[in-house]
Amino acid sequence: MKRYNYILGLSIIATTLFSCGDSNGKADGYGNFEATEITISAENSGKLMQFDVNEGDVLKKQQFIGYIDTIPLALKREQLEVSKAVVSSKSRGVLSQINVFNSKLKNGNINKDRIENLIKDNAGTQKQLDDIEGDIDVLKSQIRSVEIQNAPVVNELKSIDVQLRQIDDQIQKSKIINPLAGTVLTKYAEPNEITTFGKPLYKIADLKTMQLRVYISETQLANLKIGQEVTVKIDDDTSMKSYKGTISWIASEAEFTPKIIQTKEERVALVYALKIDVANDGSLKIGMPAELWLTQE
Repeated sequence: MKRYNYILGLSIIATTLFSCGDSNGKADGYGNFEATEITISAENSGKLMQFDVNEGDVLKKQQFIGYIDTIPLALKREQLEVSKAVVSSKSRGVLSQINVFNSKLKNGNINKDRIENLIKDNAGTQKQLDDIEGDIDVLKSQIRSVEIQNAPVVNELKSIDVQLRQIDDQIQKSKIINPLAGTVLTKYAEPNEITTFGKPLYKIADLKTMQLRVYISETQLANLKIGQEVTVKIDDDTSMKSYKGTISWIASEAEFTPKIIQTKEERVALVYALKIDVANDGSLKIGMPAELWLTQE
């Protein structure tokens, strides 16, 4: 009889401990891991001469990974340089005159700054400042006069300069530079393929920190706030593996529970979505299901 009472007492204690540490054995929320995925597209059209990317590669920010053929652009730039030289030879006198005026204008602005500083120190006069400002206005008028008289030539040179800058920009954008550190998820192109502006080349995401999107009821919402630490669990070989997470976002409006969550009856309930940042040790993958626990067992 004593042995029976001893065993019964142990059973009651064990039951009490388990009931205190486990709220009916159910998690407070369910969801899936996600990450911000960025699709990197071509910024120019042409043949992919080099493209050193494979799925699963970990890339650094600003890492050079390839380039699009720039020979057509280089030839076009050379042609523009020749055109500019021809036009310049016709207007060398005009350009020389404008350069002289610009040089005088630069010196005039320097003298103006010097006189303004002297006036602040009571070492200069207002007349000196008025004289230099008058000289600057005259120089500007002379430059405008020369440009008006030779507007066709000047405008043609300006147009060529704009085209050269556009070509240089296109050549720069022919280089494929990875914009952010992360892991390559999907590769859409191969070397020697012809690509076009806006065509996707690869998809990348930073997997060092994953976001768990979970859904909670309105009654749970009052106990949660951004920055709060919670426990996240995933399925392991024999048990559940726990992670520390931090709530980074809480939805301001309710929505119907997504279809991926549990039963049909539960999917018609109104819930609030929230995101939890979790440091990834390499085990967390995009789309992996996980549980939210507000209390540590």
